[in-house]
Amino acid sequence: MSSVTALPMAAPVDSQLKFSIERHPHHERLRHITVQPDALQKFFSSVKDIDLQNLEYVPFMRFMVADALERAVGDGFAPALRQLVRDRSTGGFTLGVQDATTDPRDFVLFGTAVGYLLGPANHDSMSGTYYARFLVKDTDNSDSYLRQAYRLFTLHTDGTFVDEPTEWLLMMKFAEENALGGESRFMHLDDWSERDTFLNNPLGTRPFLYKAPGSKNVDAQVERPVFFQNEYGLAMSFIDQFVQPRSSSEAVYLHDLSASMEASSATREVPLPVGDLVVLNNYFWLHGRAPFRKHPALHRELMRQRGVFAQ
Repeated sequence: MSSVTALPMAAPVDSQLKFSIERHPHHERLRHITVQPDALQKFFSSVKDIDLQNLEYVPFMRFMVADALERAVGDGFAPALRQLVRDRSTGGFTLGVQDATTDPRDFVLFGTAVGYLLGPANHDSMSGTYYARFLVKDTDNSDSYLRQAYRLFTLHTDGTFVDEPTEWLLMMKFAEENALGGESRFMHLDDWSERDTFLNNPLGTRPFLYKAPGSKNVDAQVERPVFFQNEYGLAMSFIDQFVQPRSSSEAVYLHDLSASMEASSATREVPLPVGDLVVLNNYFWLHGRAPFRKHPALHRELMRQRGVFAQ
């Protein structure tokens, strides 16, 4: 028989404001959210009996930890997160545990709570559950740039090679040692000065073929255009490693598009401390990672979740 951990549900949501939102110090579009320490402690205390297998096996428990975070932080917290990520002028925020804990289990609970205040996470085929934890270290035989420390991880969006929509992306830093470089790199689609050159190219709205490498555990091939319109306006879907050009003209277009984004002054490095997470709207933010400096004891662990907004 499966077991489900019961959470106390009688306590009302706290009406006292226990969080603040400020402009991010490293990017004018992003916001940084600070939650009061007592609210964080209240959240971690309320979910201390939930084990990670329970979260992985029972989808509604992920919404329950989200509800626990909303109750701990108070009125307005969940709507504020949703508004920031859906608002095209911002579309992203950072948020951390502020040394309330260093336990990776708590990090998973906190990241899950934040993600599920936005909506359900997609299945991550690489890990076999709704989130993925992965290491970046000195040596790696990965078939993608995700875990290769000393290469530039070029700007991209997530979910390019899967059929389901990927509306939001969450990344949380669990650990970091002997790491110089490796900063997160972000670019908002509206800040890219050469965007319309590639949008107005006939190839800009034609479908490209995407196929994932073996490590992603996704066999299906997907066709999707680089640029398209949705409820947020102009949106983009692109990753250089998995798009499969079918002609030299497609290859030149994709090469020049990626090179333009990498060289753009709108592409900015943003540090992410251990215990902090970043959430981005996946339709109009692109993300990547700067190379690390060589170190034999390099160690970084990240968690990734990506999903859709609640209906």
